[in-house]
Amino acid sequence: MVNQMIRPVSDLRNNFADVSRTVHETGEPVFLTKNGFGDMVVLSMEAYEGLRLDSHVYDMLLEGEREAEATGTRFSPEEALASMRAAINGAARV
Repeated sequence: MVNQMIRPVSDLRNNFADVSRTVHETGEPVFLTKNGFGDMVVLSMEAYEGLRLDSHVYDMLLEGEREAEATGTRFSPEEALASMRAAINGAARV
């Protein structure tokens, strides 16, 4: 995040259209303050869904890392790719 947009929470009431336009045009969040302190973050739905996907992928990688530590099992990149392709092909047939 190069340039954080920080605005008072009152801008939601007084300048909602501008806040909305900003989050949609930039794809970046707008940080809202109340009495000089951070209060909320406003995101476009697209940016929010992107964050959720990133979080899900991270959680899955973490789960895989924990499983590998617990079992000692490791897969080569080729084995992992073959497994993913098989799962995708199996899902496509359902």
